[in-house]
Amino acid sequence: MAKKTSVKVRLVPELKPDSAYNYYIKKPSAGEKAKVKIRLKKYNPSTRKHEWFVEKKLPPHSK
Repeated sequence: MAKKTSVKVRLVPELKPDSAYNYYIKKPSAGEKAKVKIRLKKYNPSTRKHEWFVEKKLPPHSK
């Protein structure tokens, strides 16, 4: 079985991490870009502004 080339990460607003809105994106799992934390400017519909979103750990899921 092949290894995964990307991993899913969650982006939350930098100023309000407990906000109801967040983004999910794919990030490479190996290489130099895998070690860098992602910081993107995205639109936040709850504040109706473009804000900085930072990478956080995915929440634990329950089975």
